[in-house]
Amino acid sequence: MIIDVHAHLLLPEVEAEVADRPGHAGHRALDARRNGAEALRTSGAMIGERLPRLTEVGARLADMDAAGVDVQVVSPSPSHYHYWADHGTAGRAHRLANRSVAEHCARAPERLTGLGLVPLQHPDLAVELLDHALSLGLRGVEISSHAPGRELSDPAYEPLWARAAETGAVLFLHPFGCTLDERLDRWYLSNIVGQPTENAVALSHLIFSGVLDRHPGLKVVAAHGGGYLPTHLGRADHGWRVRPDARGCAEPPSTYLRKLWFDSLVHDPAVLRHLVGAAGADRVVLGSDHPFDMGTDTPLGALREAGLDPAALAAIGGGNAAALFDLTTPPTDKEQT
Repeated sequence: MIIDVHAHLLLPEVEAEVADRPGHAGHRALDARRNGAEALRTSGAMIGERLPRLTEVGARLADMDAAGVDVQVVSPSPSHYHYWADHGTAGRAHRLANRSVAEHCARAPERLTGLGLVPLQHPDLAVELLDHALSLGLRGVEISSHAPGRELSDPAYEPLWARAAETGAVLFLHPFGCTLDERLDRWYLSNIVGQPTENAVALSHLIFSGVLDRHPGLKVVAAHGGGYLPTHLGRADHGWRVRPDARGCAEPPSTYLRKLWFDSLVHDPAVLRHLVGAAGADRVVLGSDHPFDMGTDTPLGALREAGLDPAALAAIGGGNAAALFDLTTPPTDKEQT
């Protein structure tokens, strides 16, 4: 099977649930400030044009057939994180998101499987919502690079990491928004520079804090090839060796690339070859970011351009994802509550 692990679903029902709730207007204002007016206009037009591909199963399957993809792992658009929301709103919105993803995938169960959401701003809800996603047959959850006031190294997330490792749930690390704010509000730098920056920061928190030491069974897949981190690990290893305050992890940071997974969406054959060399061909999975404009409509073509050997192509094209997401067995048939 050819398996695309990075594909998104737009959920208008989630947006209706959070509309006009306290904090929503402030969230929209922050989003506008971080991205800039021109980027918001361009993104709005792009999403409007691609709305059927973001919401309709038939359009999704047609795109998959055109790209030669057998199975997609569908995750909500990161715009649905809503980490600003209060406890009650977050619980309702994320339960709704989990049910909606499961319902979408159930329309083509042999071709689609999904990931849900957990509210990182409320760590006490995160395990409950992870279990909810898994009870619907989803394979794990999508998370951002941080929540307001909390990095992924925060001890409050230890129960979430423990539960994810215990259940075998996949955590798809996909940033949304960058805390560099107005410094990136032109030329779509909020995404072009911001996303790989956020990936690097989030993964560094997981590595340097010892999260991956304490939870060796954790399955974390980093979108966008892990951002800037895999290409700059020499500096991380040097800091770990010479700085006692950088010794929060048991081994040099570069060794943890082989305890993580990365999608192939790096837009450059040389960078993809470097990622495979640093993490191993068994730690990279195919990703398209379907159907957004910062993705690719030809993920297999992009993979082949890297000039990898046939075994690596087969592993990245689908073998690794089949094992990681346990796609040799069908999703659990549970009541959608």
